[in-house]
Amino acid sequence: MSKKPFLKKSLQKIKMMNTKVEEFLNRQIDLECYSSHLYLAMASWAENSGFEGTAKWLYAQADEERLHMLKIVVFVNERGGKAVIPSIKQPPADYENVKKCFQQILDHEYLITNSIHEIVATCIAEKDFTTNSWVQWFVNEQIQEEKAAKAILDKLNMLGEHNMYIFDRDVFGMRAAAEPAIV
Repeated sequence: MSKKPFLKKSLQKIKMMNTKVEEFLNRQIDLECYSSHLYLAMASWAENSGFEGTAKWLYAQADEERLHMLKIVVFVNERGGKAVIPSIKQPPADYENVKKCFQQILDHEYLITNSIHEIVATCIAEKDFTTNSWVQWFVNEQIQEEKAAKAILDKLNMLGEHNMYIFDRDVFGMRAAAEPAIV
């Protein structure tokens, strides 16, 4: 029995993206797209509510989420899959206050973390070691995303409903300090 047919089949499998993994990555594309639009909507609300620093933080966060989406799109396509660009679900336009806005951000980041963990679990179950290795960047990124949102909520809890001017002035600097060392 010749080994050539086996090798040829194995090489073909490596070039094609696993269907289940591709499905989960396309779902993540949708989530990252929504994240970008959610943070953009929050930024617009903050800017219109007089929170310029908060708006800057959120605009930068919206851009970052869009880049995460693009990173996944390129990976799926490069691995022989087909990235699906989602329709845009409209996020809420109004928010009660800055603290509740950042609580919603933290809750949303938990949702994203759980979704990325599902991708990892699927990669392991499907023995897609390449994608599992690649997606670890997102696992580590989510640690930073949650940490940043928690740090901001901690500051807001210390301030209460007062001193929002000082918070808003300083919040954009907190974003830079929360950036991961390796991108």
